[in-house]
Amino acid sequence: MPEEVDQLQSIFETYTNKLIDYSPQLIAGMIILIIGFLFGSSLSKLILRVCTKRDIDVTLSRFFASSIKLLIVLLFLFIAIRKIGVDISPFIALLGAGALGLSLAIQGPISNYGAGIAIILTRPFKVHDPLTLHGCTGIVSVVSLGYTQLEIEDDQVVTIPNKKILGEILTNSFTVLVVEGIVGVEYASDPEQAIK
Repeated sequence: MPEEVDQLQSIFETYTNKLIDYSPQLIAGMIILIIGFLFGSSLSKLILRVCTKRDIDVTLSRFFASSIKLLIVLLFLFIAIRKIGVDISPFIALLGAGALGLSLAIQGPISNYGAGIAIILTRPFKVHDPLTLHGCTGIVSVVSLGYTQLEIEDDQVVTIPNKKILGEILTNSFTVLVVEGIVGVEYASDPEQAIK
């Protein structure tokens, strides 16, 4: 029993000494990560403000802001890992291989996101536009990377995956929506009076 206690104590002392030796690198890595997160958040807010002042579409401005924030946080994360003393080249190779395998495994959602990026960049329609697509007519309420939502009558919401939108024929009447209807009139009626 005393030998096991001594062994546990030596393991504890070894890890404590390693933690003390690496504590400056760990603290520096945490500081770098916090700075990266704060810098990414502030730059994202700045991009949103600039896009709002220039009347850029809400979806497009949010996409730009979130993409910039993600890239900055990832960059600072790699810098923090490198500062701790971990070699990041295997992680980058693993990340590339994982991205390839993941893209092959989930082609459907990825094609939705790719189509969403194309829709956001080309902007054939935007939020609050009346749109007819796949036989549904409604007001565009959400344009995200994965899907687009239309509000139709009776407060119903139709969600359409973006890959179903790209390459399809869509009718965008922008701010004015023309509604067609058929009205039956008796044959004996006066046509002028019926039109009035």
